[in-house]
Amino acid sequence: MKRSRLTRWALWLWASPNTFVGLVLGLLLIPAGARFSRVDGVLEIAALRRQPRHRWPFAAITFGHVILGTHALELERLRAHERVHVRQCERWGPLFLPAYLLAGAWQWARGRRAYWDNPFEVEARRVGGG
Repeated sequence: MKRSRLTRWALWLWASPNTFVGLVLGLLLIPAGARFSRVDGVLEIAALRRQPRHRWPFAAITFGHVILGTHALELERLRAHERVHVRQCERWGPLFLPAYLLAGAWQWARGRRAYWDNPFEVEARRVGGG
């Protein structure tokens, strides 16, 4: 679906509080050797130059139009999944992070898995895989 320039700017602005968080986190990773690349209008940040020896709590995480990944291979592997989260950030704007956390807390309170059963993750797996 091709979006007008005005629509793209409006979505970018609406998601910008989340994007700002991702940018700050990315800048903090520069001393660790983080690499930045722009892929289809999204800033992807590979935190490490090679796979970490120890497992991180996540392989990639999305903040607005910024995707932080442990390394470039994970960013490539999870690109479709994380792009669903970019679209969710465009839909929810500054409400995305609180909504995501509340959805996970609600699943946990119901005796389910906070991450795996989170509706945002369910949609990302269904639409983008991963």
